[in-house]
Amino acid sequence: MSDPRIEQYAALLVETCVDVQPGWQVLVNGGALARPLLEEVSRAVGRRGAYAIQRANLAGNGINVPWAREAPEELLSKPAPIEVYGFDHADALISIEAPENTRELTGLSAERLALLQAGLRPHLERVLTMDLKWVGCQYPTPALAQEAGMSVGEFADFLYGACLLDWDAERERMSRYAERFDEADEVRLVAGGTDLRLGIAGRTMEVDAGGANMPGGEFFTSPLEDSAEGEIVFDEFPAVYSGREVRGIRLRFEGGRVVDAAAEANEEFLLEMLDRDDGARRLGELGIGCNPGITRHMKNTLFDEKIDGTVHLALGNGLPDVGGTNVSQLHWDIVKEMRREGSRIELDGEPVQKGGRWLL
Repeated sequence: MSDPRIEQYAALLVETCVDVQPGWQVLVNGGALARPLLEEVSRAVGRRGAYAIQRANLAGNGINVPWAREAPEELLSKPAPIEVYGFDHADALISIEAPENTRELTGLSAERLALLQAGLRPHLERVLTMDLKWVGCQYPTPALAQEAGMSVGEFADFLYGACLLDWDAERERMSRYAERFDEADEVRLVAGGTDLRLGIAGRTMEVDAGGANMPGGEFFTSPLEDSAEGEIVFDEFPAVYSGREVRGIRLRFEGGRVVDAAAEANEEFLLEMLDRDDGARRLGELGIGCNPGITRHMKNTLFDEKIDGTVHLALGNGLPDVGGTNVSQLHWDIVKEMRREGSRIELDGEPVQKGGRWLL
């Protein structure tokens, strides 16, 4: 028996997140394990009078790892013209992550992965500016469930519970908080071992309530690129990027740049990412997690960055649609717990959240 929530999920992606219009060419990308959702999304796109251009991949993460291991480096850094054509001419993109193994990318060297990302970066401008309407999401697979410490059924319940919300009501609630940030010049994050100031004057917060990420449940901006001052400790949750896990990250910022970095585990990888390019040591995003259906860490950034009562900072590439100008191959979201006693968010010196609870 098929899960009726899959049809609801597909409708949310096609109708709310992307709002597919008649005649559009829609890239429907996803892992082979997501076949039920790929098929339902394609049906929903067809009912809207648009083209569903279905592209399934085996690993479930969108990268052809066996090819990337063997191909000459000049091919890695130059995407195939037919792939570039899709990014340049499609009207929308629905990307469904459904990994068989969440650590699959560890089989690809950091150098080769960097070449792939650098090659694609010039062709992602339409994605970053939202000229290409898009949404990224996940489908419940055994690998994602195992990473979260759940059965597949439990993880499916969790995923749908975080996604199938009343997004109009969530948008209204988060917009109240975001408006207060829009009025501020400076954000200060205070917690154990953490005292970090970020400038946001002139930047606007974007509310994610059924938009480019599903689940939604955050509001975010790009802080002023030279504004970060102070130190932040990410000692509650591991940070996962490209299948690698880093624990106990400490970062110190001066003039917007990371000037000192350390980690309790996998520090070498952290430093390698920070040295990837000129923009990797600056912040591209400050996000505030607000999804009421996400209360625990899953080692799954798409969900973890929306945990209600957390914040996250992204090292690297900024977000042009909210004024960000930092350019980098890297965009690494790292989540900070703010629900502990003594933790607070201040705007221009006034506390607006304490211990994960809003004071607004």
